[in-house]
Amino acid sequence: MFQIISDGGCDFTANEVAKYNVVSVPFYVSFDDTFLKVGVDITIEQFFTRLTNEKGIFPKTSQPNPNDYIEVCEPYLKEGKDILLFTISSKLSGSNNSANVAANLLLEDFPDRKIIVIDSLSGSVAQGLILREMIAMRDAGYYIEKVAEITEKIKATTKIYFTLDTLEYLKRGGRVGPTTALVGGILGLRPILQLEDGQVSQLDNVRGKKNVLRLINEAMVGALSDVKDDVNIAVGHILREKEAMEFKLSLENSLGINIDTPITEVGATIGAHAGPGALAFAYCKKYQVVEGV
Repeated sequence: MFQIISDGGCDFTANEVAKYNVVSVPFYVSFDDTFLKVGVDITIEQFFTRLTNEKGIFPKTSQPNPNDYIEVCEPYLKEGKDILLFTISSKLSGSNNSANVAANLLLEDFPDRKIIVIDSLSGSVAQGLILREMIAMRDAGYYIEKVAEITEKIKATTKIYFTLDTLEYLKRGGRVGPTTALVGGILGLRPILQLEDGQVSQLDNVRGKKNVLRLINEAMVGALSDVKDDVNIAVGHILREKEAMEFKLSLENSLGINIDTPITEVGATIGAHAGPGALAFAYCKKYQVVEGV
């Protein structure tokens, strides 16, 4: 038996962590010079309340450090369990590097154990979808190396798109220039973004949220209509649960399927850079399809 451990980029709730017997290593956020551990020192609700109510603040995030991973992993290694470590994209955060440093240090003390670190090249709802497939494989009795092998293939089938209410948070984080953010705000343009090869890239600028959601719906239907039974889909949001639910229902009607993955509240890790109002849409192929069973 092995233990699956993910960083907080997966946006699993505490209930999901307990339900699926996984462990989440939290990120840190800061509104000033004090970094708070998400889920320990500050809740997601408290984080977004401050972000919404205290105008003009732009929080920073920091990845788990190697000691955070060591503290979480060591008890399982002592129990004789191997570990599968799963992280947000290494091109978005140093979390994967911290996990690798911790794994190398731990293997010096536990040379008979296995620790496999996987870079999701994704984040938020997409990382969560991949994690759900990993959990399903573990529960089906797959051994750790097989789960890691198939996970690498699932990553290649994973897509995530998102749109924002404002470019201001991306501007503060250096993702877009001040001129782009200003023009976008004046013209009412909303970006359609994606994670491509683990990095943020912009697909389009569209005027009006309704047009954005219509285009994303059309794009997902076009991509998935012939493989709708082969994929899992997730919808996430930041303080826009009603809009997320409406989009999910619309996509279900368009594809003629039920989306089993619950609506996800995007966490502070991505939320600090996306801001309130962001919506995220992701899909990946099921492990059975990838494996060909």
